[in-house]
Amino acid sequence: MLCRLSFRNMKKSFQDYAVYFLTLVLGVAIFYMFNSLDSQQAMLSISSSQQEIIRLMLQVLNAVSVFIAAVLGLLIVYANSFLINRRKKEFGVYMTLGMGKGQISRILLLETVLVGLVSLGAGLLLGVFASQFMSVLVAKMFDADMTGFTFVFSPDACAKTCLYFAVMYAAVLLFNTAAVSRYRLIDLLSASRKNETVKLKNPLLCAVLFLASCLLLGWAYWSVLSHVSLLSAGTDILPPVLCGIAGTVLFFWSLSGLLLRLLQSCGRIYLRGTNVFVLRQLNNRINTNVVSMSVICLMLFLAATVLSTSLSLQSSMQAEQREMTPVDLNLHQDAEDGASMRPVSETLLANGFDLSAFRDTAELPVYEIPGLTMEITLGDTFENARQQYSSLFFSSSPETILRVSDYNKVARLYQMEEYSLADDEYMILCNYDMTLLLRNEALQAGTELSINGKTYRPNYGECQDGFLYISARRTNTGILLVPDSCDLNDEWIAQYFLAANYQASAAEDRQAIENTLLSEQSPLQQSLRAQGVQLNGLTRISILEASTGTSAMLVFIALYLGVVFLVAGAAILALKQLTESSDNRGRYLILRKIGCDERMIRQALFRQIGIFFALPLLLAAVHSVFGIRFAMSMMAVSGSAYELLPSILGTAAVIALVYGLYFLATYLGS
Repeated sequence: MLCRLSFRNMKKSFQDYAVYFLTLVLGVAIFYMFNSLDSQQAMLSISSSQQEIIRLMLQVLNAVSVFIAAVLGLLIVYANSFLINRRKKEFGVYMTLGMGKGQISRILLLETVLVGLVSLGAGLLLGVFASQFMSVLVAKMFDADMTGFTFVFSPDACAKTCLYFAVMYAAVLLFNTAAVSRYRLIDLLSASRKNETVKLKNPLLCAVLFLASCLLLGWAYWSVLSHVSLLSAGTDILPPVLCGIAGTVLFFWSLSGLLLRLLQSCGRIYLRGTNVFVLRQLNNRINTNVVSMSVICLMLFLAATVLSTSLSLQSSMQAEQREMTPVDLNLHQDAEDGASMRPVSETLLANGFDLSAFRDTAELPVYEIPGLTMEITLGDTFENARQQYSSLFFSSSPETILRVSDYNKVARLYQMEEYSLADDEYMILCNYDMTLLLRNEALQAGTELSINGKTYRPNYGECQDGFLYISARRTNTGILLVPDSCDLNDEWIAQYFLAANYQASAAEDRQAIENTLLSEQSPLQQSLRAQGVQLNGLTRISILEASTGTSAMLVFIALYLGVVFLVAGAAILALKQLTESSDNRGRYLILRKIGCDERMIRQALFRQIGIFFALPLLLAAVHSVFGIRFAMSMMAVSGSAYELLPSILGTAAVIALVYGLYFLATYLGS
């Protein structure tokens, strides 16, 4: 009998279970997708180092999954509590008819298991198909060969998902049993007649607090965008974050007292149709849900910011990597090595390396003058820079110096702009944003330098774009170019530098050249170590593989967290609105009695739910504008230029889809 009753309750309460079911299905699908990456990477053609990176990424995602499971578990318990509270009168009728609390608990047990099994199956099915798109994303990030792509099902991810959600359902069952055991018959039967106590707020106090919330939010926005010190230490960002949270809470608290008063002053809007009813209902809803709306707004803000920045991270980093790795190889040998005062090519020839493996080369000495540090090149602006940018590391190491003709060899190979200097001029190459600002101030001030008794003035009033060493990011903090006539002593040579492209085109042949040059076990490196020579190098392959792994890890974690925050925020908002719609059933009956037809009532319900959904989303969108710009500033410390429009549009589409599903489920359920 209990089984039949549970099944009939499920069919009867299908609309009530819609949001609960949607939340479970999305939670299961998301969990499976991000935990099935191990099976997806198995069918991709990637290098061994990339496989190590993916294994590390999976370990991090496993740790994040524990946090995600806790968030989803709390969300499921919260959603289930909505269903329990909505059915109090039903449970009271059961108890009146002689059913015990144990039997009611068993009914809930059967319903929970049934919903859990159906949602688990649907979520896994959705997750299996959606995870195939994750394979495409993984392949795109790691530039993998997808010729061996096949439809993949991950038994491990399926087992882990079932295990985690079994634990969550067990928590729900315990909650249900505890909740039913506390109920008294009189409370269950009178639950639908209990009214909320709505406290009226002083409109003057609300106006003052609304202004205070705007000031707090404005200061928080200004702080994260204008204070460079926020980029340095985590504690510096705490005050604007706290102000943003406080401003959000005050905004919704004061809005609940101002909204109705402001609209009452506009009679044409307030008195039209069912607006009086809708606005009063909405005012009461905001008034009693200040904290929950604030939390939902902040969750949506985090979701939008994380998704937008993460979606743009990979494409922008790949574009920057291509720009900053124009050649296959950089080699450098310090001058104090055993083969000092000898170019890299001569060292290689002397140790039996065939230089015909290189197609193009550029070679030059790199100079460092003792005492010529950044403090000297910044001149009179140094003290102000040190005070303004207290967190920036002002190195006492000598500046890197190149003759302009030597640099032009590299620029020609890198396909970058070449430069020329008069005999009394110098210039600085820099692409690292933080030091770029400082150096530009010094160049605009006309800071002069003295080298070997001769004074040099800046040729340009700002740094020019350029670099010497290939890297994954814009990391050139400054290279000093001097004319060829500059008297640079040979003892100032710090190292010899060589840039080259490989003659080979096949990936295996290129990797073989790198192993010969840089592998610790190669005969060349063993011979050099025997001579006391240390030959170091940077290669395009190693840079791309290392940076790709880091960016991929950040992107997947951000996507994981962002989607879960979005689902959690939308689900909580939907459940709050469904609860309130159930409580307000009597008020809608009054609308029917005073002559409102079904169309007017549905419009009133639609507007009320729409505004209730829109308010936290709109404020979260405003927060996100500044949050995304702040995240861009944080990432721009490494010099990246981000094209955010595609990622913002993609994020908007994801939010519209998930938010729209919950809005539709809420409206239909109401």
